[in-house]
Amino acid sequence: MKKTLLALLKFAVPAGILTYLIRDLVVNHGAELQQIQDSPKNWALLSLAFVLAMTALICTFLRWRLLVIALQMPFRITDALRLGFLGFLFNFVGAGSVGGDLFKAIFIAREYPENRAAAFATVIVDRMIGLYALLVVTSLATLAIDRSIADTAMLTVLNVIYGLTIVGGLGVIMILLPGFTRGSVSEFLRSLPKVGPKIGQVIDAVRLYRRQPLVLTLIAVMSLSIHCLFAMSCYCIACGLFSEAPSLLEHLVIVPLSMVFAALPIAPGGMGTFELAMNYLYQHVPTPPAAEGYGTIVALGYRVITILMALVGVVYYWLYRKEVGVLMHEAEEEQEHPHPEKEYVDIPTECSTANE
Repeated sequence: MKKTLLALLKFAVPAGILTYLIRDLVVNHGAELQQIQDSPKNWALLSLAFVLAMTALICTFLRWRLLVIALQMPFRITDALRLGFLGFLFNFVGAGSVGGDLFKAIFIAREYPENRAAAFATVIVDRMIGLYALLVVTSLATLAIDRSIADTAMLTVLNVIYGLTIVGGLGVIMILLPGFTRGSVSEFLRSLPKVGPKIGQVIDAVRLYRRQPLVLTLIAVMSLSIHCLFAMSCYCIACGLFSEAPSLLEHLVIVPLSMVFAALPIAPGGMGTFELAMNYLYQHVPTPPAAEGYGTIVALGYRVITILMALVGVVYYWLYRKEVGVLMHEAEEEQEHPHPEKEYVDIPTECSTANE
């Protein structure tokens, strides 16, 4: 009953937000909607928006593959794409209680049981890298905002983003220092209840990644490029639908900021929260502000693209539904009954030796 109620709540929140936004569009901006509907669309730009978003998504799968093979675990590109699209689908629809990250981690751990901790760590590190790259892109782009015309809420958001970026940067520097992964701080973090084992996985993985600076540099460049591609995709949607749209630079502020808000664990795939943030930022970032409702329309256009990308995961699901069913069952068991801490914290000696 508890799981069912949580699942219903997880979908009720985005459904309520989307209902409010769409109703506001229809009731208060019906004339603008009709004008957009009647005006010619630039289908070439809208198609390019899909290509850019799909390219960015595939790059996230290839980034994860780099993290896996860097730990000396053979991992084919075809498997990275298959698991990536399935994980995207599960994150998008919130299938059961299992998210895409846990699903991917279970697959890698199942393939390499002797490197179970390293397998789980690759997914955690991948998510952390993606989130921090999002903060960096947002912080750099927001430097172009004229803070003198920003309202109190917008200034607060900017200051929070800058603060998180600085703290995250200091954290990255600290964990890359040799003494961090083998010292009293590391042992203290490992001993924390509940989160300690997961932190231990990340620390052990960082110890191995630190010896591969070229891989880390490539991953950093990929991560920054991914968020720029997503912003360019939304820019193409806006230009394909409207005769006048915020600039590309303004979209490099609006879209990453919206994705930071969508990253909050409120709704599956950021559904509803992304649209709400886009609607607000379209009114507060561009100079002059975009027409009311335009942000919601662009966000809904981007949502259509994410649905089309998730359909690739549906195809993979039907092709491998038996294997997916087994992995989903293992993932649900893992979530309800996590393995003891000793199975997570130590990366096996073979893996460490291979990287040395």
